[in-house]
Amino acid sequence: MRELVFLRCDGNHKDFIENCRLLDEDLDLRVGKIIKREKYAQYNRIDKINEAIVVYRGNHPIGGGSIRFYDENTVELKRVFVIPTEQGKGIGTELVSKLIEWAQELGYKRMILETGELLAESCHVYSKLGFKQIPNYGAYVDMPESLCMGKEL
Repeated sequence: MRELVFLRCDGNHKDFIENCRLLDEDLDLRVGKIIKREKYAQYNRIDKINEAIVVYRGNHPIGGGSIRFYDENTVELKRVFVIPTEQGKGIGTELVSKLIEWAQELGYKRMILETGELLAESCHVYSKLGFKQIPNYGAYVDMPESLCMGKEL
């Protein structure tokens, strides 16, 4: 099996953009019948993402994720996704760990994220990495289907 490469880039990288499209497609299939996802679109824009990682196996992009400024001390984890054929291999955990390291390098003290209880695999990865449920923040305060988590860095 080919070695993984984790490429740091920004939200304008073509493979990161494609990974976000695949994430949205996956979410539409998994939760789109239960949750009206269009209300989330404005919070998932990638044009203001300066720190992203694309994961490659050989020359093939297989996943990605990013962090985005939230406030002076806090960064938000955004748009994390690994393609279905590569899920369950620890790649998502390694990807989020690398995003945590990057946030620490940039001097952030805390990381927050929004997910949902319907995304059990994601919740498992985040919990394994030390994230705990927090009160819904910002735009997610009035979205009961959202599950927000945080971690001190």
